[in-house]
Amino acid sequence: MKRSYYSDSITNFCKSVPEEIIGKLAINNEFSLEQSQRDAWQEEINILHEALASFQGSIYFEYSIPRMGQRIDVVLLIGSAIFVLEFKIGEKEFTSYAIDQVWDYALDLKNFHESSHDKYIAPLLIVTKAKNIYSVISVTPQNDRLLFPIKCNTELLRKVIEDVLHFAEGGNIDRSQWENGRYCPTPNIIEAAMALYSGHKVSEISRSDASAINLSQTSDVISCIINFSKEKSKKSICFVTGVPGAGKTLVGLNIATTHIDASNDLYSVYLSGNGPLVEILREALARDKVQLVKKRGGKIKKGEAMSEVKMFIQNVHHFRDECLVDEKSPPIEHVALFDEAQRAWNVEQTSNFMRRKKHKPNFNYSEPEFLISCLDRHPDWAVIVCLVGGGQEINTGEAGISEWIESLNRSFPKWNIYVSSKLTDSEYGAGEMLKKVSLRPNVIYKDELHLAVSMRSFRAEHVSLLVKQMLDLNINDASATLEKVKANYPMVITRNLGKAKQWLKKQARGSERYGILVSSQAERLKPYAIDVKSTISPVHWFLDGKEDVRSSYYLEDVATEFDVQGLELDWACVTWDADFRYSKSGWEHRSFCGDRWNSIKKPERKNYLKNAYRVLLTRARQGMVIVVPPGDIEDPTRNPKFYDPIFEYLREIGFSEI
Repeated sequence: MKRSYYSDSITNFCKSVPEEIIGKLAINNEFSLEQSQRDAWQEEINILHEALASFQGSIYFEYSIPRMGQRIDVVLLIGSAIFVLEFKIGEKEFTSYAIDQVWDYALDLKNFHESSHDKYIAPLLIVTKAKNIYSVISVTPQNDRLLFPIKCNTELLRKVIEDVLHFAEGGNIDRSQWENGRYCPTPNIIEAAMALYSGHKVSEISRSDASAINLSQTSDVISCIINFSKEKSKKSICFVTGVPGAGKTLVGLNIATTHIDASNDLYSVYLSGNGPLVEILREALARDKVQLVKKRGGKIKKGEAMSEVKMFIQNVHHFRDECLVDEKSPPIEHVALFDEAQRAWNVEQTSNFMRRKKHKPNFNYSEPEFLISCLDRHPDWAVIVCLVGGGQEINTGEAGISEWIESLNRSFPKWNIYVSSKLTDSEYGAGEMLKKVSLRPNVIYKDELHLAVSMRSFRAEHVSLLVKQMLDLNINDASATLEKVKANYPMVITRNLGKAKQWLKKQARGSERYGILVSSQAERLKPYAIDVKSTISPVHWFLDGKEDVRSSYYLEDVATEFDVQGLELDWACVTWDADFRYSKSGWEHRSFCGDRWNSIKKPERKNYLKNAYRVLLTRARQGMVIVVPPGDIEDPTRNPKFYDPIFEYLREIGFSEI
């Protein structure tokens, strides 16, 4: 795949006239070429012709970063260093946004471009009208050969390059090897949604290394099932499983964006009962659409962009309610992708809701059964894709995946059932129910429907396993897994929230997002200015920048398991309260009511609380700090005896203390 609009040796670049270079850029440019872009290229070429005259190496204009849906202005390979150049033509100020922008580009190469992993990378922000200033050259604290962003102007560019080359030891980078290095990105779900919506393929924004089951493979199998069902007039349901962060949502969004034309029979809808996820994805896509149209010289109102987005990302409850309006007509979509299908409501929860909110006193279907019945209205064919997470039921009334299987067995005998080979695992809770349908001739098991490797924690594949072992009180195995994890994925513990905040800020680079996570039952963290009853706006918390007090960056508002399920941060601070306590006899489950902690007795509520901590501890892509407060001997609701055993348990596993 050609990643840049123009590439050549620096020698040939310096010999070429600007018109020739701009011509090649224009030919490869996929958008309409605005005069402002042409003028910017002209200025960049003139600056680089002068600055690079004495250097040997390679140059790349408009280098693609599909994970971010953007392009780097210029990449240079000179000597032992990779230079990432971001130009701000005609500007005078080094804005924090621009600094983070060039830093993010450099981080993308460092983290996801195989042949850049061990190279010196120098992010350069070139503000052409700035005064003579540039930063001291130094590597970031992670000591991975990524330099802090260097600020300079046109006049100092040559000197900056010389100084970086003097700083960066090592041999010359081989151009062919560098260009042929695999790009193995692991975008967060917001980045992935934006890239897919803007036209990128899942293969461009997902890893392709041998240790990860290719997301494209899973998507291709689902596409084959969809096409087969259409051609043969069949109705089919697929159950896709995966470890936390494996890319189940990405698979769903990929299918939905592939079949986005409402006039086509293959038109698909992505559905989720996760309100914050739907709200955040819609807002992110609408904002991105406005910026993309603006960049291409057009204009679109945000409301118009939002209307387009809402067509294919819907809240599953709204989809259900639309099907209630006309109980005979099928929905417009032949393909429905249900994310976090295990969270669909059971009969009791659905009937109760219908009675109270929809004035339907005799509604006796579970949500899975009713949703299947909606697609079953199609006279010819339909496909449902259930994206299933294990051990993540966190709400009262969530039926789990067994209710989907039972509904099929009870009411839809003719549907083809395509099952992930891992759906029988205990964490999915569907094993017994699968035995009941196993004798049906239309039950097909497919290995490709399981995503086995976490894409979220690109620095360590075993984080979800470690969390499972921790929660299962399997100390020896957890200790062994932690040893594998911590070399590439920093995990530390502390009794001090202030130290944890400092640690987060020190670890994060560029616009890497960090924030504080707590259980929704963590009601005795108020002395640390953490109030779980103070609700946040997930959109502002996840999408807004460092300057916004409502964003996660400010480390003031905290998110609970309900806000973050299905989403992720780069760095997380998980603050542990006395609702989930460690003891030698097992976990103790508490809820705070009035002025005291009460024991939780119901098994399902105990499971919800355990799963809440599972969600919180698997949100971070790059590393996390766990805070166990010291408590207060004078406060009976925060007795140190509640907290000390938790901290000692984590220390026994092998977590380092800060």
